[in-house]
Amino acid sequence: MPVIAVDGPAASGKGTIARALGRHFRLPHLDTGALYRAVALAALKSGTQLADGPATGLLADALDLSLLEDPALRDAWTAEAASRISAHPEVRAALLAFQRSFAAQPGGAVLDGRDIGSVIAPDADVKLFVTAKPEVRARRRFLELQAAGREAREAAILEDILARDARDTTRADAPLVRPADSDLLDTSDFSIAAAVQQAIDMVSARLGRTS
Repeated sequence: MPVIAVDGPAASGKGTIARALGRHFRLPHLDTGALYRAVALAALKSGTQLADGPATGLLADALDLSLLEDPALRDAWTAEAASRISAHPEVRAALLAFQRSFAAQPGGAVLDGRDIGSVIAPDADVKLFVTAKPEVRARRRFLELQAAGREAREAAILEDILARDARDTTRADAPLVRPADSDLLDTSDFSIAAAVQQAIDMVSARLGRTS
């Protein structure tokens, strides 16, 4: 069964697309970004300094997976903290084995993140790189938070997204890059349904199936 790697920057739609691919192709799905948010949340809850690589690495080693169900996982400050701790080699090394084990399941899997096709599963059967213009991504995140009843400023969200993009693409360890053998999917001008269908078509073509 296939391994499908879905990479891309924040709010590009990669998570929604990866979940839909998992449902369509009946494959287990892992949001690897949630693992980093869980480590970040553990750091915030324990008062651990986000700049402390060894300390946050220890939190990743002993990660409490129940944090994946914590509502605070989706808060903006948790996402910001996750972007910061994900730059630490100690954190990335601690979570590497878990992600690779998930990808190596006999039945196949779908994983989304920022280094799936380049580091976690470089031999994945299909690789998608999902992106969108920063302004579009900021608008989507703003509407998402607004719908959830949370206060947010679109300009601040855009500023945060640009800062996260810069950190993700320039970090020394496993930076966000588009794998050379990946298919590019720019969702800027797509609705959710259209983007999902486009992704299904692209994956099906790679696998030699009809969508």
